[in-house]
Amino acid sequence: MLFNSLEFLFIFLPLTLALFYTVRRFHYEAALGVLALASVVFYSYWNPPFVLLLLASVGVNFVLGQKLSKWALLPKARQRKKVVLTFGVAANLAAIGYFKYANFFLENISAMTGQDYGVLDDIFLPLGISFFTFQQIAYLVDCYKGVTKEYKFTHYALFVTFFPQLIAGPIVHHKDMMPQFLNPEKGNKLLGSIALGITVFCIGLFKKVVIADYMATLATPVFSAAERGLPVTFFEGWAAALAYTFQLYYDFSGYSDMAIGLGLLFGVKIPVNFFSPYKATSIIDFWRMWHITLSKFLKDYVYIPFGGNRYGEVKRMRNIMLTMLIGGLWHGAGWTFVIWGGLHGLYLVVNHLWRQAGFAMNKIFGWGLTFVAVVMAWVLFRAESLDGAVGMYKAMLGTNGVVLPGTYAAYFGPLSPTLAELGLVFADENMAYFGGISMVAALFSVLVLTLVMPNTSQVAQYKGHKVPHFASFLQWRPHVVWVLVSVALFFISLIQIWGGAASEFLYFQF
Repeated sequence: MLFNSLEFLFIFLPLTLALFYTVRRFHYEAALGVLALASVVFYSYWNPPFVLLLLASVGVNFVLGQKLSKWALLPKARQRKKVVLTFGVAANLAAIGYFKYANFFLENISAMTGQDYGVLDDIFLPLGISFFTFQQIAYLVDCYKGVTKEYKFTHYALFVTFFPQLIAGPIVHHKDMMPQFLNPEKGNKLLGSIALGITVFCIGLFKKVVIADYMATLATPVFSAAERGLPVTFFEGWAAALAYTFQLYYDFSGYSDMAIGLGLLFGVKIPVNFFSPYKATSIIDFWRMWHITLSKFLKDYVYIPFGGNRYGEVKRMRNIMLTMLIGGLWHGAGWTFVIWGGLHGLYLVVNHLWRQAGFAMNKIFGWGLTFVAVVMAWVLFRAESLDGAVGMYKAMLGTNGVVLPGTYAAYFGPLSPTLAELGLVFADENMAYFGGISMVAALFSVLVLTLVMPNTSQVAQYKGHKVPHFASFLQWRPHVVWVLVSVALFFISLIQIWGGAASEFLYFQF
């Protein structure tokens, strides 16, 4: 079930809220059970058989976590703890390895050995497996370290299955979520959370169905053409790469906003996952602002266990590269994702070496360099194959020609001949994917919106964030104005949804 679908907005969500708060009046623990059950129903709507996988994962990890927590402070149980943790991590990785990576490894083994091992045609990737698997691995590791408590099964099940973040995160941590289930908000504080949650959800819905889905119409045809080996021109390539850059951000941050908003409707604060990453002036800052919960997971459970920065600079850079390669592979079973992760690892290594050398960089230049580097890397993230990525890079480097429609020559006046000598061609042929002034205006408008406007967390003062002083009028408050804004955003989004089928979120694929 999609957050941007009519059945979710007008059936599932109202019924779940009504049932949860009705039961909560009489028995809070029972209300948590209702919410956990509703989350399972939410997941089953997509593909009922995979609910068994989800429930098995929750059950097994809960039992293992209980054992690890019980033995955490017993010196004599050290060996048993290691065996249980190893089994738990291996079981989780085996599940995600089979469903997500089995065919990827079979294809590569076939390529390396020259023998055809075939593929498993009956494998279908369960939604959210990348998120709930990593979430539970982190939980088991923390149980092993003795930093968790022995929670009730209802609390643990809800921690994993809570429907706002079940499918595409944010990746939540037990220390952030469990206390909220144990100590629920009440009275005016709860009412304030509900009011804020409605606004945040409406902002996220608008970002997804109005901005992201429109950007998709600009990006998809060009990437599809490159995938088919068709020549894409310079401006078409860059327009598509920029459109996808904005599509991915507003799609995923829109989902995260909706998840936060939905959590607040139930009095639960879900972690911030984005904080204006395209305003970053370095790649290091970018990864502090993009998919924040994944970055934190990779740091705490991959980078630091590898050794972090404890064993000298050479090993530190190695650990950064390994962490980013694993992060790339986590996103998808394909070499495009691995190379994307490696490219960002290289970016980070260069950025750290630059800082260690004591070099300074103008903020505007730093922003421009960072943004272009991120856009170039997103091509690999979006392309369906290495051939498709190469086709896009050829276009963006101008090897397929730098072409504008013939009518545009008049806009440049006497400069047209000079531009022609430099390689700019004015022709109406081979411009099937260039949307002209309207496309440029749309991309420029979204760029300005992204760079100038405060992000959702700032608008909502979520987790203490505040809007910049110049935008103080945008600070959310429980006022009739924000009621009208929320209603307007919702109905504009609803018009878009009503016009066609609800589109899936991009991170459903990862």
